[in-house]
Amino acid sequence: MHPRYPIVLAALGAVAVLATAAAQGAADQTPPVPAAAGQVPAGFPKLPAGMPKGYLELAELPDSLALLPPPPGPKTEAFARDEEVSKAMARAPTTPRYLHAASDADLNPAHAFQAFACASGVSPDPKKTPVLYRLLGKTMIDIGLSTYKAKTHYQRVRPFVAHANTSCYPPDEPALRSDGSYPSGHSAIGWGWALVLAEVMPTRADAILQRGRDFGDSRLVCNVHWASDVDAGRLMASATVARLHAAQQFRADIEAARAEIAGQQLAPPAEACSVEKAAAANP
Repeated sequence: MHPRYPIVLAALGAVAVLATAAAQGAADQTPPVPAAAGQVPAGFPKLPAGMPKGYLELAELPDSLALLPPPPGPKTEAFARDEEVSKAMARAPTTPRYLHAASDADLNPAHAFQAFACASGVSPDPKKTPVLYRLLGKTMIDIGLSTYKAKTHYQRVRPFVAHANTSCYPPDEPALRSDGSYPSGHSAIGWGWALVLAEVMPTRADAILQRGRDFGDSRLVCNVHWASDVDAGRLMASATVARLHAAQQFRADIEAARAEIAGQQLAPPAEACSVEKAAAANP
């Protein structure tokens, strides 16, 4: 593994800081995931020290290596589709869709937790909506980690590496070069969040699910994932969210998040949605 944590794992580690703020005054004080290599199941990388737990134990996560087929090999029709989609999704760096994709690349929780604010009409806040904030943080951990058995096994090369060009977010490129492309962790997190938030806010479900789809498509615009990576990420998100419904604390937090946002004025500022609206108008 690259000396830096891969992007998704680095973001999961950053959840620890925000999880502390979101947990203030809340009953759920979840202990950190043990980071010792001997306590991590085979197929998972060593986790960032002090990373909080998701709702599931590592052994309870869906097995991406068992659930997913191998990524498309060279000279196959499936890989030809991947190449075609990569070309079709390319955008000039100055376009709204490219800038939106670059924003979606940033998984720093303080930024990423706002990805659905415009679609949902709710801007998550660690003090005003601590349960919703915790729900996003803990599901991010579960969904992100669910992709890593396949990621570490296949170590698929990313499009910008295969094509010897660049991505929409150059600061991430050194870590991404050594982090497997299949399945897409970003796409999994985005689709998983969409499924969870659509359950919390069912009246906004269509807009939320559309945003979840666009979050994964941003990885294609960014030139950091193949279409089959994104498809596989969404499958792992669906599998993980299905498994989460067996977790009592997850179900309780879904109900508590609904109650928490009821009657609150949490809409994002109109200007905060301008890039997203421009990208939607110019896909």
